Formats: sequence, structure tokens, C-alpha cells
Amino acid sequence: MGKILIGWAEESLVPEKKVSLLGQFFERISEYVESEISATAMAIEADGDCMVMVSCDLTNIQDYVLEIAREKFAKMCPNVDPKKLILAATHTHTSHTLGKQNSDNGGFSDVKSLLNEYLPQESQYEELVTPDESVISPVEATEFVTDRIALAAKKAWENREEAYYANEFGRAAVGMCRRVHYDDGTSQMWGDTNTANFVSLEGGNDSGIELIYTFDKDKRVTGVVANIACPAQILEQRSFISGDYWGRTKNILREKLGENIFLLGLCGAAGDQCPRDLVRWVEPETPIDDPNVKRPNVITRKADPSMYDISGCNRVGKRIANEIISVYEEITELKDEAVFMHQVKTLDLPLRKATMAEYNNAVREIEYYVQQNKGKGAFNFEDKAKLHVHLGTILRYREQQFKEIYPIEYHIIRFGDVAFITNPFELFLDFGNRIKARSKATQTFIVQLCCGASGYLPTEKAEKAGHYSAYISSGKVGHEGGDLYTRYSIEEINKIFQ
Repeated sequence: MGKILIGWAEESLVPEKKVSLLGQFFERISEYVESEISATAMAIEADGDCMVMVSCDLTNIQDYVLEIAREKFAKMCPNVDPKKLILAATHTHTSHTLGKQNSDNGGFSDVKSLLNEYLPQESQYEELVTPDESVISPVEATEFVTDRIALAAKKAWENREEAYYANEFGRAAVGMCRRVHYDDGTSQMWGDTNTANFVSLEGGNDSGIELIYTFDKDKRVTGVVANIACPAQILEQRSFISGDYWGRTKNILREKLGENIFLLGLCGAAGDQCPRDLVRWVEPETPIDDPNVKRPNVITRKADPSMYDISGCNRVGKRIANEIISVYEEITELKDEAVFMHQVKTLDLPLRKATMAEYNNAVREIEYYVQQNKGKGAFNFEDKAKLHVHLGTILRYREQQFKEIYPIEYHIIRFGDVAFITNPFELFLDFGNRIKARSKATQTFIVQLCCGASGYLPTEKAEKAGHYSAYISSGKVGHEGGDLYTRYSIEEINKIFQ
């Protein structure tokens, strides 16, 4: 057990140009900055070990983003192992589309290119909105974002000083299951519940907030780590830059606790979670363009404001900030020493595979759809959305001819009585609950969308029920891999808490 050094820093991710916004099937260009997006870094050193964790207002952390950021950080801080730099995405859908050289759209180009293989020349895919020179390109955005991430990490490391901390717990209703289950055994993400076929929400929710408060040597609060099982995607359909509910939470905390306080927002196991109550459905205040969200028989409900709009974002940000402040006011014990261990692991998981029958069916469905829509002109995002599952199945079938193992990087950290375990997935809540229930740590922070972008990781129940987030095209790993990751996580956490 050793004295703790903690440092904080934050860098804006808002560029001078407009941004191509990632997170929907259609192209969106930012019209203005609704709230700041940022990279917030917390550095911890104790017991001869360290970590620098950065919460990024991005949709995901692609492998190349992690690699580039670590290379830049290593040049700035050559005495720190770059593997100890951890990047986690808040999953906001109102932030950058990133890309690497020779890739035009940060990973989505494969799907579009495949669709064009099945389309005649006169029907080639077109975005309804085409970025011009006023919009930062995905490659430029990657350079800009990784510069800022590395700088935030460097500053946090240099700002380390003797500190106190308190690990605490709170509750706020933020995440709810977004998969609706029907009487024929199927489920749908964003499914309609106002129908006689509705049976239940497929999974549960977790209102808990795992919290760590940090203090300087004079015992003044400097930052908060908050782990919530819900992605930051209230404003996902809108055409502006926004940090979503984390931005709201941070602003309120700075109003109440001091303008220099930092907030490290971390997304827990939330692959099947969202900020919307699908039972008490409230219509968006302004139209949305999601083909999966269709409500023919809307009834006005007395419930939360629209969780597609700024009013809902304000409510959630206030809800989280109020709980953080309430718990802060009840803190009675501060600690300045802790056992600290940071292990970087690689785990080989089985690639989720498509059968020959699934592949053949996907080809037939695409060919039939193209034939039925022959002569319509260029295909667009609505066509891509309808064919997404089939295109993904074909891509997976091609991929599995050359590989069957999908390796992931994950981190296990012990910080006093607290455990952190990371993963690169949108991990379904049930897996996270199993880890938390069997962990020997007093608190377990599960950090998803971290150090990689591997798609959804659904449960067996979800795979059988189908639809988006549970299709083969939705993620690299299936429930067998989820079970394996869960068992390894429990085992590795409990080893460091012997």
C-alpha cells in the first residue's frame, strides 16, 4: 500500500471546422456546438504502478485511434508505459466520424462498398448530405482528436500530486432496456410496446452509479469518476456537436462544486440499455430519421421529457449531478493510501460466425431487394439500414474464411477496494451484472467501449430473439465469447483481491 498521486486534465475536442457526426445510418453535418465535447484524463500513480484513463466524447475507440494516441503520448511521456494509457468512449452520437488513411468513413466504408457490389452503376450508393471543405475529414479528425487525447493524458500525468480519495455509491434512473420482447419469441431494439404482442422488456436495468471522488492535499474536491450503465445518446439524431448528458452533468457540477472540477464519465455494461422509457413512450419534440423507430399509435404520456431532445438531456444531466452532489455531501472518510495494481491483458475470443445457410439467405435477400427497387436511382441510408443485417452477414462470412479468433485488449485495475475491468464491446447488461455479483471488490467499475471497437456483445437470449444489436452483423463476438470474457473477468479480479 502506498501514497497516492492523482492528476487531472481536460482538452476540448471541438475543431474549428464542422464535423461529420457518427452514430446513425445517415450522414449528419454539425450545424453548431450545442455543448462541448472533450477528452478528460485522470492519472493515478501508487505502489509503483500507474494508469492514465481518458474519457472521450466519441462514439467508440477504434484500434487505430488507440494506437495513434499511444504513439503520441509515448513521445510526450517517454518514461510511462503507453499500454497504461486507457481510452474509453462515452458513446455520444454527436461527435466526430474518425478514419485512417485509405478509409473514407471510419469503418462504415466496408458496408457501403459491399452494397455497391450488388447495385447497378446507375444505382450506386449516395449520401443525402455530402461534406464539403468546411467539414473536417475523418482522417483530419483522427489527427486532431488523438493530438488532444495525448495532450490531456500528458497534462494529467504532469499534474500528479499527493491526493485523497473516497469511493462511494449513488443511484439515478438513467439507463433502461431498449429491446422489446414479443409473444412470438422475437425482440426489437426500440420496439413498439403499444401492441397486444408486447410481452416484456428483454432485460433489466441498473440504476447504480459507481463513484470515486478525488481531493487535493488540502482536502478540496478536484474530480469525480462516475460509472453509469447507459450510453450517452439522448441527442443521437440531432445535427450539432454535443457531449450529451455528460456535458450537462459536468456543467452543473462546476456550478455547484467549483469551476475547476473534473468529471470522468465512464459507460458501464450497457449494450442493451438506453436513456428512454419504452413503456412510457414520449414522442420526440422534433422529427427523427431512424427506420427502426416507428410509432403508429402514439398516446400522450405523463413521463420524462423527450429523451431525443435537449429537454430530456437537461433532465438526465440534472438527475446525475444532483445524486453526485448528494453523495458528496455525505462523505465522512478520505483515504490517501491504496493498494494499486494495473494489469494489461489480451484475451482470445471466438469470432461469431455465419453459417452457409445464413450467408446464402443474405445474398438472396439483397438481390431480391435490389431487383424490387430497380430503377429508383441511387440507393441511400434508408436502403442501407434495411439491408444492414444481410450486408453484415456477408462481410462476416468472408472474414471467417481467414480467421476464427478475435483477440481483445482489456485492463484490470485494483485501486484500494475498487476494481476496474474494461472491454471493447457494447456489452449487454447481464454480463456486467454477473461480474459485479461475483467480484470480491467492494465496488466494480465495468468500462465498456474501451481500447477497441468490437460492436455489440449480446446474450444468448438476445441472439435467439434477433434484431439489431443481436445480429451477426452487430458485433464481432457472440454469447459464447461473452461467457468466456465474464468468467475470465471474475477470475482475474478475484486474483488481485486475494
